Amino acid sequence: MAKPEPSTTRIVMEPLSQFDISTHSRTTTVRSLAIATLPNSHHHRAVLYVGTHSGTLFSLSADTTVQNGDSTSFLRKLSFLRSVSVSESPVEAVLVLADLGKVLLLSEGSLFLVDSELSNRAVKLGFSKGVGVVTRRKLRSGECEGEGLGLGASNSQRFLQKLGGLRLKEGEVLQGGEGGCVLALAIGRRLVIVELVLGNRGGKSDKDGNGSLVVLKEIQCVDGVVSTMLWIDDSIIVGTVNGYSLISCVSGQSSVIFSLPDVSRPPRLKLLHKEWRVLLLVDNVGIIVDAHRQPVGGSLVFRHGLDSVGELSSYVVIVSDGKIELYHKKNGSCVQVLPFGGEGIGPCIVASEEGRGGELVAVATATKVVCYQKLPSVEQIKDLLRKKNYKGAISLVEELESEGEMSKDLLSFVHAQVGFLLLFDLHFEEAVDHFLRSETMEPSEVFPFIMRDPNRWSLLVPRNRYWGLHPPPAPLEDVVDDGLMTIQRASFLRKAGVETIVDNDLFLNPPNRADLLESAIKNISRYLEDCREKNLSQSVREGVDTLLMYLYRALNNVEDMERLASSTNWCVVEELEHMLEESGHLRTLAFLYASKGMSSKAVSIWRILARNYSSGLWKGPALENNIPDSGENLISGKAIAAAEASKILEGSSDQDLILQHLGWISDISQVLAVDVLTSNKREIQLSPDEVVTSIDPQKVEILQRYLQWLIEEQDCIDTQFHTVYALSLAKSAIEAFESENVDSGNIETKRLSMLTDSIFQTTVRERLQIFLQSSDLYDPEEVLDLIEGSELWLEKAILYRRLGQETLVLQILALKLEDSEAAEQYCAEIGRADAYMQLLDMYLDPQDGKDPMFTAAVRLLHNHGESLDPLQVLEKLSPDMPLQLASETLLRMFRARVHHHRQGQILDAVIQVAM
Repeated sequence: MAKPEPSTTRIVMEPLSQFDISTHSRTTTVRSLAIATLPNSHHHRAVLYVGTHSGTLFSLSADTTVQNGDSTSFLRKLSFLRSVSVSESPVEAVLVLADLGKVLLLSEGSLFLVDSELSNRAVKLGFSKGVGVVTRRKLRSGECEGEGLGLGASNSQRFLQKLGGLRLKEGEVLQGGEGGCVLALAIGRRLVIVELVLGNRGGKSDKDGNGSLVVLKEIQCVDGVVSTMLWIDDSIIVGTVNGYSLISCVSGQSSVIFSLPDVSRPPRLKLLHKEWRVLLLVDNVGIIVDAHRQPVGGSLVFRHGLDSVGELSSYVVIVSDGKIELYHKKNGSCVQVLPFGGEGIGPCIVASEEGRGGELVAVATATKVVCYQKLPSVEQIKDLLRKKNYKGAISLVEELESEGEMSKDLLSFVHAQVGFLLLFDLHFEEAVDHFLRSETMEPSEVFPFIMRDPNRWSLLVPRNRYWGLHPPPAPLEDVVDDGLMTIQRASFLRKAGVETIVDNDLFLNPPNRADLLESAIKNISRYLEDCREKNLSQSVREGVDTLLMYLYRALNNVEDMERLASSTNWCVVEELEHMLEESGHLRTLAFLYASKGMSSKAVSIWRILARNYSSGLWKGPALENNIPDSGENLISGKAIAAAEASKILEGSSDQDLILQHLGWISDISQVLAVDVLTSNKREIQLSPDEVVTSIDPQKVEILQRYLQWLIEEQDCIDTQFHTVYALSLAKSAIEAFESENVDSGNIETKRLSMLTDSIFQTTVRERLQIFLQSSDLYDPEEVLDLIEGSELWLEKAILYRRLGQETLVLQILALKLEDSEAAEQYCAEIGRADAYMQLLDMYLDPQDGKDPMFTAAVRLLHNHGESLDPLQVLEKLSPDMPLQLASETLLRMFRARVHHHRQGQILDAVIQVAM
């Protein structure tokens, strides 16, 4: 018989072997069917038991191993093993007791027992007739029926006593036996629970060793004649024409699960071993309940009424109208339909292996038995992938993984396999989505799609073709070209009437090569970007980052190129520098050199760029602060280059490199030049002597700012630098003073203009005055020599004070600056009375033809008269001084003297009293 083709795209099981019963007996037909897995000396073997209408039982071997030379186009024959005659009536049911090595048969209302090898005759068990249904107590995998039910076991006694059908006198125990099991028999409206005992019990001999039945319990008043029955744990579910009921085997109490409609097919029950639940059938609807009769999940709605029902892994198998249908237990979908003998062949029977791991299903018509084998999960997935049913494949894998039948690694493997298939189908976004869901796929697997072999990373690519379902890796350009050729070829075939499996969307919307290539590059880039976050070996990291730069370059994605190059990366420079030079992406190359510590090359590129940038304004790439030299939010291209170069040099300790490039950076921005010189980021600071020597003499503010940083922030105590700093400030102050007084323009406006162009926030004179007063390490004479002929009188006063020239200081303060307050303060600092007299003399006789400063003199007498000798004051008073001013001054001075004298007398008196 040729293998029938499935009617759906999902293949869960396929025919394995068949048996035509008419070759052994032309006068009989199949009535019942069962499959069992029996142990032998080497491995477990599957045996089919076929009960016939003539009362014969056949055993067939369902060998699942493929022999050399077997044809894959035709079914093998099931091997006939043995047959045994049971009775003259049909064998209504076959119940395999695999653990006991027996087969229990129901025929003409009686039970028969035969060994599983059919080596002996079938023996009728001594029991009343009228048995309509028989079932064995089912327990979850790993548990023992009746807690073992080996006669003589204490657990067995407890279970049997629990049923109430076993009563022992005090001191009496069960005698040993070979074993047994507990059965439930339906006889009319009664349920009878019996124990099948093999061997001896209570000392009585069973010479044939075929066993006997012992009644344990009877349950009366079942609602209707039982036509189907199933016993799980301590509950028996029975089905009658009236409906389904749940009966406790311990208490005998019955409760209705639900009733059947008046016109319906006979009730049927099926234990779903995998989930340990029961399927109750009502016409073409299957309702799943647990052991406590509670519905679980949704109902299964079959396409047609059914003849028989079985189970295969996660599926329910039904036969109806010459077809086999598989329905998923969870979602109720029909996943496979297999034709079987055609319509009108009469009722069919399906039998499945008991237990959770059953892989076989047998289906029988009147004269033929076909054994079906579950296709291994991997083969099911492969079949779906070949048919390009990618969603179905992933859904199946996830289902198997959730049920513990497939590892997460295989799920990852399938995601990767689907990704490659989609990639060669030109669905690049979906392909990468699956790559990202694979936890086992290696980034190096996409390297051949980016760079042709051989290359630096060729040996890193795993030689894993998966299941051989897709072509070997090739550059993306070749993948796109081959894919377009496949679409074109399929289009010709369709026009010729030949069906193809190429995606319909590709015919309706023919893709453009450039768009496809762009999509491919973008999505492979997306995959490599995600891989950067993984824990990879160094060589793979280098490949990921380097090839990612290739992809960015292919898209001319400058922003991403520069972002990658300027971040911490594993790019291999020698693989990229020629490409970047040729394409003119010098900024990216500069960033890349800098990230690899190749500072000299990086800064050299920025210097080239600074020379060749157009005069247009550029937006600064992530500069933290605008450069003051620009004065605008948009920074010129030159300023960008200088800023990037300065970032590199700020962290460099290579003094020669820094001083080599300081000039062009300072031409663009003095602030950046100062930042380079004064950076604290470098491990080894620069030599001040070399720096001071290298600074362009025209860049005075750079020198001053560097010396200020050296003195104020680095605590430099070298007198040479203090003096150089003071001289530089003094020279600039003289120039600034002269510039302000060239014409009669607005001096304040000029000062603001100078500050705007300066890197300092204060004027040079302010800085000079502060420094001259705060530092003790410069040479005041050198500075004084420089400013001697200038109008910097306050600075001169500071310097003369350093040199101890009190008279000159007072002259400058009182006469040049006319700052009476400062002059008086200085006299207070001197601390001698003659200083005030000297100041008074200067006010009254200023010399150089200058008029006496009577107001200042009166202020001095008013503030410090008590420190002056009245007689000396009278001598100094000028005859030109107005009498009123003189009288008031003298009166105030004398009153102060008298007040001071009296205060002294009072203090002396207080001291004497206290003594």
